[in-house]
Formats: sequence, structure tokens, C-alpha cells
Amino acid sequence: MTKRAYNFNAGPAALPLDVLQQAQAEFVDYRGIGMSIMEISHRSKEYEQVNDEAQSLMKELLGVPNGYEVLFLQGGASTQFAMIPMNYLQQGQAAGYVLTGSWADKALKEAKGIGETYVAGTGEASGFRRIPAPNEIEVRPNAAYIHITSNETIAGSQYAEYPDIGSVPLIADLSSDILCRPVDVSKFDFLYAGAQKNLGPSGVTVVIAKEGMLKDSPKGLPTMLRYDTHAKSKSLYNTPPVYSVYIVSLVLKWIKGLGGLEAMERLNHDKTKLIYDAIDGSGGFFEGLVDPGSRSLMNITFALGSDELEKKFIQEAEAAGFVGLKGHRDVGHMRASTYNAVPYESCKALAEFMQEFQRRNG
Repeated sequence: MTKRAYNFNAGPAALPLDVLQQAQAEFVDYRGIGMSIMEISHRSKEYEQVNDEAQSLMKELLGVPNGYEVLFLQGGASTQFAMIPMNYLQQGQAAGYVLTGSWADKALKEAKGIGETYVAGTGEASGFRRIPAPNEIEVRPNAAYIHITSNETIAGSQYAEYPDIGSVPLIADLSSDILCRPVDVSKFDFLYAGAQKNLGPSGVTVVIAKEGMLKDSPKGLPTMLRYDTHAKSKSLYNTPPVYSVYIVSLVLKWIKGLGGLEAMERLNHDKTKLIYDAIDGSGGFFEGLVDPGSRSLMNITFALGSDELEKKFIQEAEAAGFVGLKGHRDVGHMRASTYNAVPYESCKALAEFMQEFQRRNG
């Protein structure tokens, strides 16, 4: 195999090489059944085993308490932006959204078209360089729920501490940081995450919710937009994204084999420290775009002193085998997405490239 790229794409993103190789080995003949996993029926015992195993591993790795269910849905986190208020925002209530960047804003805009909303907290005054502290979040008496975005993929910010909002349901989008560290699931009533950043390929979305949140959806909703539809059928109401769920199951096994989320968190800290140290030790040549207390383990954003220097950095980085370092089109600058599957060696190579680039251009 030729040398693999240093893949810092924001999503779809890097997958573990071990997972890719196992999927390759099983692609044509899945465990001796004479068919690819892509060809089998979602009603078959082989796929039901994959589905059940993936749900079980998700619960095990996250320490999901009794009374919660795991669903595999379709439509990405963007569909959840609409499904959540459609299922949980009733007349006379207001949904509170904490604005931390682009993805939180998109979730809020979707909910505005469905019912009453309010901004429960915001980092706008800081240019979204800082996540609002738990005591800065407003919980109104008529709040249907509070929605947070755990990690802002574009801004490069992440909650260091999740808020405690009492009896009001707490809902969180964990699309870009799920399984990067341990999470106390009991603090939340509803979690969701698109898989294509830290769990697997695009095509499947994970929902982890209290059983009570998955019952008796409003009767006027279309069947596919009701959570109770999917809960009753164990995510098999319609044809699921079979191959995507299969890859998720392999990724979960890979994380378990590394030692679980505690080991994953240590590795992620070690990886990102290499790059943050290159930024902080540059004397201002590289500028971090997020306050240190809100920095993400998954998406590192930084800038250089001019557009010309940033273009040169991207050109030379691409020539050196680095992929995905150009910042999101809405904000520009640089972004290195250091998801679970990005190897330590890739982060080390990037830090060394940054230091060498500064030496030649500083």
C-alpha cells in the first residue's frame, strides 16, 4: 500500500486503518455467507446481529444507564435539528438554544420554523471564541428543553463542563466529539451524533435517549419523523444504512480494544497538545482562534498573519501530504480535525511541519 495521507478532514473524516482493513477483508464475503454485508437483507439474522452488537457496544463504551435506548437513524444531524422540536416543542413552551457557533445556530434556525425558541446563552460577544459557562445559561419556566452543541466543528470550541439545568430536558448534539472522552450520559435526556466525524462513514446518525423521550410522539407527525416509530422497531422500521452501521460496529470494537474512552481521551490530549503547543510556542506567528478554556480536542483552528501566508501554508502542506487543513468556507483560516482515528504520528508530523514553516517564513 502506498503511504496514507495525513488526513485532517472535518467530515467525512479519517477512519482507523485497522477498521478499513477488516472491512476490506470482509467486503466480498461477509463471514462465510457468500455475500457482502452490502448485499444482505436488513431482516437477516446476520444484520440483526450487527445492529444489536453496535447498540450494545455504544451503551457499554459510554456507560449508558438503564432506561436509555440507542437508535440508528438516517438524515444526519441536520434532520435531528427538525425532528427534535417537532417531537418535543409543544404549544405554550419555548425551546432554549445555547449559541456557540455555526452548528448551534443552524439547529436554532430549524427550530424557529416549528415553534417558539429563545437564546438561552451565547458566545457571540467573544466572536464564539468561548463556550458560555454553565451559570450563563437561562432556563425559563416554560422551557421545553435546552439544546447545546457539545463541540463546534467550524469554530473549534468544545464544552469543558456540561450544564446542570435541573428537571428541564437537556439535549445535545455530539456529532463531532462523541466517544472522544467519557461522558456522563445521565446528565442528558437526549444525545445525537452524525457518524461521519468520529464513528464511521456518513449515512447513519446515532440517537441515545431516555426511554420516555422515545414514546408517544405527536400523532400528527409523518411516520418517519416520529421517534416512537424507530424505537418500537429497534431502528429497523425501514431499510437502514446497513454498511454504515457495520462500520460503526467495527469502530466501536476498535475503541474498546484500545482501552475504552479513558484511553481515547488520554490519546486525544496527547495528540492535540502537539499542535496547540506549536501554536502557543510560535510567539504569535500562529494564532489560536479559541480561548484556551474552550479549546476542542477534535477541531483545532488557527490563523497566520496574512492571507498570502495562509495560502502558502496550505499549498506547502498539501504538497507534503497533509489533507483537509483549509478552514471552513464560512470562516477561513486553518483547521486540523484530530478525530479519534487520526493517528498520533499525523499530529506529530503536522506540529513539526508548522514549526519548520515558521522557521522558513517567520
